[in-house]
Amino acid sequence: MESLGTFLKSRRDRVTPDAIGLRTYGASRRVPGLRREELAHLAGVSAGYYTRLEQGQADTASGQVLDALARVLRLDRVETVHLHNLARQSAKPGLGEPPAEQPHARVLTLLDSLGESVPAIVLGRRGDVLAWNRTGHALFAEHVPYDLPQDPRARPSMPRMFFLDPHTRALYTNWHELARVHVAYLRLTAGRYPTDARLAGLIGELAMHSDDFATMWATGDVADCTVGSMHLRHPTVGAVSVDYQVWLQPDSPDHRVEIYTANDPASSDAVRVLTQQSGTGRQAMVPSPST
Repeated sequence: MESLGTFLKSRRDRVTPDAIGLRTYGASRRVPGLRREELAHLAGVSAGYYTRLEQGQADTASGQVLDALARVLRLDRVETVHLHNLARQSAKPGLGEPPAEQPHARVLTLLDSLGESVPAIVLGRRGDVLAWNRTGHALFAEHVPYDLPQDPRARPSMPRMFFLDPHTRALYTNWHELARVHVAYLRLTAGRYPTDARLAGLIGELAMHSDDFATMWATGDVADCTVGSMHLRHPTVGAVSVDYQVWLQPDSPDHRVEIYTANDPASSDAVRVLTQQSGTGRQAMVPSPST
């Protein structure tokens, strides 16, 4: 998992003195971005304290200090949230095995109410498919068994499929764009759940077996995943373009309902064909609801 110091250094490296109007008087520089003492001065903290913070030797950092660092580093809202999440971690957080995820009953009710005309998938915090309707399955994963979400040990993992499954990679014509979103959102999630052993294992597995993932992870990018577009080359219905939007539930904020809507008439027709082939009106594949 990522440390506060690692994230700070990666963000410091990308901010050049010229970008923030810092005069360097032509001195040679051995770092790609800001020096530690420059960042500390601009944020209003001592160079020694910032050095200890970046090296993981400071016990804590106040919200005021973190916000000052975020301002100098030009972090956006999500990056600033991630910075605060990392600062709340203990120096060496122990990993633990989390319980199997189950979607809340209200999430399953929402999924069922959508029927089959709108592709939809319920994703857990690590991107595991907790439930989907038949059209959602047919649109994104028709090459895997429909009932896999029923078994917590065998649930499809969207990040794993994205980087390790050639069928999934071939499905998306904007794969690289979406892959970066997956990586940036995994980093945000890792900051929220630093002790999740399964999440740490997933990140390690992807970094080991996918050069693309390892390269994207090394950038240090962090972002939320709320809306966007997916352009598909579907093996059954051809070209499909859809927008996705994420619905969150207060009872389970780390679970996402992703809804997909067609971007053009041809894509609407393609989704309609998948709906008909999947069997309109058949019940979505969902596990027993939690309460």
